[in-house]
Amino acid sequence: MKPKYVLNDKVIMKKPHACGTNEWIITRVGVDIKLKCSNCGREIMMDRLEFEKKLKKIIGGQNEEV
Repeated sequence: MKPKYVLNDKVIMKKPHACGTNEWIITRVGVDIKLKCSNCGREIMMDRLEFEKKLKKIIGGQNEEV
């Protein structure tokens, strides 16, 4: 089974960050997911269930298959 998301994937969340963008980069995957804002660099952590509820779309990243 291939994981849905991996390190360095870009994701779009449903609600925008305070800086105005809703694009994030995954920097840690486990029980918790660590995200880094692609605009301002702010990092947040949330549990996997909360992340999956707030996730809108996975754009891909460096590990994307062509």
